Amino acid sequence: MKIALATHQATAVLRGGPRTQVLQTASELQRLGHEVRLFDAFTEVRKGDVDLVHIFGAGLETFHLARALRQQGIPIVVSPIYITRRPAWQVRSLRAVETAMRKVYAAFWTDYAMIAEMCGWARMVAPNTQEEATLFHEAFGVPREKLAVIPNGVEERFRTAGPAQFVERYDRSGFVLSVGHIAPSRKNVMRLVEALEGIDRQAVIIGRVEETREAAEVLARSQHNPRLLILDHIDHDSDLLASAYAACDTFVLPSLFETPGIAALEAGLSGAKVVITPHGGPREYFGPLADYVDPYNVDDIRRKIQTALDRPRNEALAQHISGQFLWKHVARRTAEVYAAALAAPSGSR
Repeated sequence: MKIALATHQATAVLRGGPRTQVLQTASELQRLGHEVRLFDAFTEVRKGDVDLVHIFGAGLETFHLARALRQQGIPIVVSPIYITRRPAWQVRSLRAVETAMRKVYAAFWTDYAMIAEMCGWARMVAPNTQEEATLFHEAFGVPREKLAVIPNGVEERFRTAGPAQFVERYDRSGFVLSVGHIAPSRKNVMRLVEALEGIDRQAVIIGRVEETREAAEVLARSQHNPRLLILDHIDHDSDLLASAYAACDTFVLPSLFETPGIAALEAGLSGAKVVITPHGGPREYFGPLADYVDPYNVDDIRRKIQTALDRPRNEALAQHISGQFLWKHVARRTAEVYAAALAAPSGSR
């Protein structure tokens, strides 16, 4: 197959999970013998140049690309990378209000409308978790037969990384680790910082510090904890990041929701114990092999971290992730979804 992979342009600035997802999917699909290109705004794509375009991320940032592809008759697959804590009935109600408003004001659009339109145009919709798939069926009306879960994945290199590089540079081992953007409220970093204040263990938070009020508040609060080290981003491809996972004892991702958090997969594959939010689908990846927190409860986050720290390490989680969620496994599933998409009728809109 000839495939183009696309996502929003801000990915080049924000980095993070979607960028990793696109690049690793491309690499592994090429290993399987498919012709893969990364979509960019300055290289022409016409019908026949590719068999389909896989868009990662549904919403304002990718809506116009999806519409242009549909107008050219180029098949698309959409991985929404979208989850919300709103119940499905509430999303349906908001969409109904929005539809009524557009009858009066044609230019009235929200992300909900754009997401629904993109899913309507797509041959297949490929969420990262079954929880996300259920949301899209119940809230956005995507037919079950059009939904195909493609899980997130992890690079095999994290299985064999060693702790020495990180330990030598920062003189820390057996610590509590969290990796992710520090500014977004969804990442819940402030509550994590508060929880760590009550744990007698060194801790490290690695993440890009953005110029926002929330990031400033996190940095200010972190000054109260001499055991906590905050590192302003380590490149995802760096051996130092893999070494940090190997050097830590417990990895924590107490976000409001995740699908499921690639960093948690990387840490788990390295052998770390994982403490994570239950919202968005992490249970589908980690099952009983992780500890789950109430992300709104600082005391619960603290208790679950301490519980993990008190438990000896074992290889069960790493073996589980290695057997199911390496990118080579994900790529085979992705190719299956592409084949189904090309055999399916064109989008409903």
